[in-house]
Amino acid sequence: MFKAFMTTIMMLLATTVQALADPVANPIPVGIAVAQTSNIALFGEEQVNGAKVAEAYFNAKGGVNGTPITLVFQDTGGDEAGAVNAFQSLLTSHVVAIVGPTLTQQAFAADPIADRAKTPVIAPSNTAKGIPQIGQYVCRVSAPMTAVAPNSLKKALAINSAIKKVAVLYAQNDAFSTSETSVFQEAIKKLGLETVTVQKFQTTDTDFTTQVTAVLGSGAELVVISGLAADSGNLVKQLRQLGYQGQIVGGNGLNSPNMFPVCGPLCAGVLVAQAYSPQADNPVNKAFVELFTKAYKKPPAQFSAQAFACVQVVVEALAKAEKTTGKKITAMDLAEARTALNQAIRTGSYMTPLGEIAIDPSGEIDQKQFFVSTISMNPDGKTGAFVLSK
Repeated sequence: MFKAFMTTIMMLLATTVQALADPVANPIPVGIAVAQTSNIALFGEEQVNGAKVAEAYFNAKGGVNGTPITLVFQDTGGDEAGAVNAFQSLLTSHVVAIVGPTLTQQAFAADPIADRAKTPVIAPSNTAKGIPQIGQYVCRVSAPMTAVAPNSLKKALAINSAIKKVAVLYAQNDAFSTSETSVFQEAIKKLGLETVTVQKFQTTDTDFTTQVTAVLGSGAELVVISGLAADSGNLVKQLRQLGYQGQIVGGNGLNSPNMFPVCGPLCAGVLVAQAYSPQADNPVNKAFVELFTKAYKKPPAQFSAQAFACVQVVVEALAKAEKTTGKKITAMDLAEARTALNQAIRTGSYMTPLGEIAIDPSGEIDQKQFFVSTISMNPDGKTGAFVLSK
């Protein structure tokens, strides 16, 4: 009995020693904290899919100098409490970094927790002012709306130079939307346009009769919307159904194919400024688009590309950290690995599906290229595409 017991123990010890020595048995854990449930789950689904493609792509290329990564997923839901719980769970799971959360207002609640734990956070979709300033361990690959939003307004004016009057609508209960609308309103002013009405709504609203009536009564020739996919899609639909025929510019919340079934054929023609296009001409993006389309039977959208870029930054920065320190990440203690990674993230540039990007010492992204696309709907009225505007 005792001999059998000791044999079992020795086998377990041998297995443990082999696992510690074998990097394949000890992949580097990277946390992914995005919304997989709630009213923003459609955004989170895109981010999960993009991150999974990145995991497969970079592990196939050798991971971090031969050591694979493994993604550890936590659902943030759609509120601050969910994001806080997800971050806390990932921190106790000993991840080297956290990609997330989905919403800006979640980031303001959860990011400080990771920053206090000296764990790098890379924001895939938090574009509001103040995200990198949360702490020295917080950065983002999502370009701030100050760099993105004005492009769609300029494109609208290029299409119709006679536009003078603008209606602004935004979700007042969403931190990202309130931040984005302030950027839009400032850009409207700088372009010499007149804001004829500002209408607020909730992300949970489904009836926009009051807001649409105000827009129609204002004589607006351009409507600018800042909200999430479902509410913004319904707003677009009701604007068209009630007779608005002018140009519509959507903010980042409309930057998802998941809004297509919401407004259906009436989505067509909406202009959206983007930090990503599947048509971007660089080798990483071409590989990403091919893999994503093969896996999910549709081309990737911005939220998927940004999640891929987050994972890419982690992988390439981990490799840089190993080169700088002369130590394998798996040979470092967790605190050392997190600190080395955080420093490496902010050095050099990365060729991603978004194009060339860099993270400056403050954690802010420096992105070289942006896009403006027009929504084009397919005959089925439920699917469509973001077509680059020229």
